[in-house]
Amino acid sequence: MRPAELNRIPVHEATGRYVELIRARTLTGGLSPATAEVYGRDMATFTELAGARRILDDLTGEDVDAVLLAFARKPDGRRSTPMAGGQSPSSQARFRRSVSALFKHAVLAGWVQINPMAAATVTARERGGLRPQRRALTREQAHGLVGVARDLATPPPGPAGRPRRRDQRVEVRDALIVLLLAGVGPRVSELVRADVEDFYVNDGVRYWRIFGKGGRTRDVPLPRDVAAALDAYLAVRPAPALGAEKALLLSWRGRRLARGDVQGVIDRVLARVSPDRRRSVTPHGLRHTTATHLLADAVDMDAVRRVLGHRDLSTLGRYRDELPGELEAAMRAHPLLKDGGDPHERPG
Repeated sequence: MRPAELNRIPVHEATGRYVELIRARTLTGGLSPATAEVYGRDMATFTELAGARRILDDLTGEDVDAVLLAFARKPDGRRSTPMAGGQSPSSQARFRRSVSALFKHAVLAGWVQINPMAAATVTARERGGLRPQRRALTREQAHGLVGVARDLATPPPGPAGRPRRRDQRVEVRDALIVLLLAGVGPRVSELVRADVEDFYVNDGVRYWRIFGKGGRTRDVPLPRDVAAALDAYLAVRPAPALGAEKALLLSWRGRRLARGDVQGVIDRVLARVSPDRRRSVTPHGLRHTTATHLLADAVDMDAVRRVLGHRDLSTLGRYRDELPGELEAAMRAHPLLKDGGDPHERPG
């Protein structure tokens, strides 16, 4: 049975007690000493990343996400040559299982009221490691990310009022990437394939001609902030390397940006968002965010379909995520029950 009272203990005490329990199980043959050693090492890492003196019950799903992703990027000290990408996928999945087992025990022991693993969005994939789920940001989270990107699109000048070197202005490029992903919702492959000549002006409106799946193209008008970020980036775009003359998004060395670079860009911008509005997200998650919020604001479904580059309206169902408070907001704005008239009144 679950204890009647909650025992609010700090992380270091909870992990210490849990490791003692694990080691006791080796005496009865329930676990091997090697397995107990792995649990002990994972609990020490969890304590370091979560904060030893934080109260275990205060940790949220977002806190667990941050710990899991921090572990994924942590160099593997057991290797003579640490992996460039941090921990191996199998180590990441194992660490998540260890943290999950800790919180299952914590619920039974009365150390937490609610298991935060239920609200964690980072999933373990044996082959791909720990990744944020591809689901939409809430409006507050999206506003936090977009707000930081807007600020980065107009960086201050360098020291003593001198303009900064062109190759130091990657923050302008990063801002453009986030604003394109959140504002237009392209596939990441469409984003990195974009060339400068794909952007044009028609009747005072900036458009992006996106080359999508199956050789299909779509011309999408850019929101004002995105168009302004594009102009800011083009003004400081690095000199392209040989073979990348047409590419829009360049590394500081002048090479076309690769798909794998985009997640790092998002993470850098996210690091500047206030913690209460920050949540890890993938490039595809920002595509979900675009679709979800356009549809939530009653934008015509066919228009959303064309922005995203889908053939059929039915495909939008996969890109439409639930938002907290969405049903309540919809019923408050019910078209038949708005202020301004008695529903029994008939025009005379």
